[in-house]
Amino acid sequence: MKKKSPVYITGHRHPDTDSIASSIAYAFFKKSMGIPAIPCRLGSLNSETEYLLKRFGFEAPLHLQDARMKLSEIEMDAPVAITPDTTIYEAMQIMQEHNCAYCGVVDTAQHLLGMVTKSDISVVGLDDTARSIDILAHTSCENIRKTINGAIIYDDPQVAINGKVSIIAMTRPERLDHYEVEKRIVIVGADTMAQKKCIQLGAGMLIVVWADTVADEVIEEARVHHCPILLSGHGTMNTSRYLYFAPSVERIMKKNPVCFHTNELTEDVGVKMLRNRYRTYPVLDANEQLVGYISRYHIMDAPKRKLILVDHNEFSQSVNAIEKSEVLEVIDHHRINDFSTSQPVAFRNEIVGSTATIVATIFRENQIPIPTNLAGLLLGAVLSDTMNFHSPTTTDRDISTANILAAIADLDIEQFAEEMFTITSNQDKVSFSDMINQDLKIYDIHSCKLSISQVIVSSARDTCRDSREISAALDRFAQKKRIDLAVLAFTSILENGSVIYAGGSRAPWAAEAFPNADDKEHSFQENLLSRKQQILPALTSVITEYIGG
Repeated sequence: MKKKSPVYITGHRHPDTDSIASSIAYAFFKKSMGIPAIPCRLGSLNSETEYLLKRFGFEAPLHLQDARMKLSEIEMDAPVAITPDTTIYEAMQIMQEHNCAYCGVVDTAQHLLGMVTKSDISVVGLDDTARSIDILAHTSCENIRKTINGAIIYDDPQVAINGKVSIIAMTRPERLDHYEVEKRIVIVGADTMAQKKCIQLGAGMLIVVWADTVADEVIEEARVHHCPILLSGHGTMNTSRYLYFAPSVERIMKKNPVCFHTNELTEDVGVKMLRNRYRTYPVLDANEQLVGYISRYHIMDAPKRKLILVDHNEFSQSVNAIEKSEVLEVIDHHRINDFSTSQPVAFRNEIVGSTATIVATIFRENQIPIPTNLAGLLLGAVLSDTMNFHSPTTTDRDISTANILAAIADLDIEQFAEEMFTITSNQDKVSFSDMINQDLKIYDIHSCKLSISQVIVSSARDTCRDSREISAALDRFAQKKRIDLAVLAFTSILENGSVIYAGGSRAPWAAEAFPNADDKEHSFQENLLSRKQQILPALTSVITEYIGG
């Protein structure tokens, strides 16, 4: 049975607690339904999310950086490999055994040294003998013995062969003076006198066919002339054929072959393949070790990554190259903006304060029990996104769902919320640049690029003492990211309001959206808590007034 492709469940970029918790919870739900699901994140975790994951015993989700598949995620051929000292004959047998036309040559640590293909081997048998002579001249007795299925009768450390082969199996001794055998590999028959004569004439190596033994006098002659003697397990014809496949593959392998790495995108690999005409390419891991082989077939047959989006539906807020993936579902509570797919998807968008509320509802609708620790994580997400029910986006469903989750997790909501927001509001060691990127969302409104960052603090009013530094950080961020209007909202749940800062070329528009009270810059905006229902609409209205169609 073919293995099911995994489904990747991901929240938005610059993830908040709701995004992470919903990904983890919905992945758990899918797994309970028999679907292999992997929760993902599209950025670093904030302190609140880290606290909740640690408290309830969850690992950080997989960091997904691109919707396109990597080589490590697609099927490839097995890493059939040989070592440099493998004989050409053995390599050919291994290729036949594994039904492949190639073999990687690796060292003891599986590092790729080269490649050998059936085409390389065919050249040995069909090409001009000059090349075969050269490589045969550096072939050991042991390699020859293995290849001709024979036995070494005598070996000599001073052996000297030039790689040329002579076959004189049926020639009488008195006629051998007419043959050039010096330093050659001589294939000879069972005649003792002929064997001795070949050695005396300077044969470099003697291979005896059609014999079970060799006379002692021949062996003694071989010692005097440093001529190894082998008995062949084949007849004259096959011995001569197989002999040329005795050298090590090191002599014929292609060094520095075109190869790819597991972290490369299949799309990019496909483009690179068009520049070459090879049929197969080795794939290496981060340690440069051989892990498999790919061909054009594997790239063409590579599946698209299957995605489920939670807590967002805008492609601009999702994973890079999402248009190259297959989106299966969307579960969200935000506005529907630039979403479009080529195929139908399951789309669930509800007017609630938290995606975690929707996910918890799905568990109940399908009668899937929510584990205690998962209920605690989802409760934290509901409280985070509704700002402990102070946000205007809060609905009765959020409150009732939170009560159910609190009962499952055996938590007191007020006490739990106080602990969680105490952790979140501690921003003393966080730079303003990091604050801007902590919980960031980017929008394109009438060609105006708008970013809104929101940071939870114990006191929003106290931020006024750093107003110049905050505005300068926003200006730098806007210039670097080419943002027209960069907004940073410091929100205090205890004070029930926010203080707004802005940067970029259109920073004055933020002051129009949130007028300062009593001619005081960055005045406290009472009851301003929700980015989705309050901050974004107010800014959109001003932008539309200036450049809207």
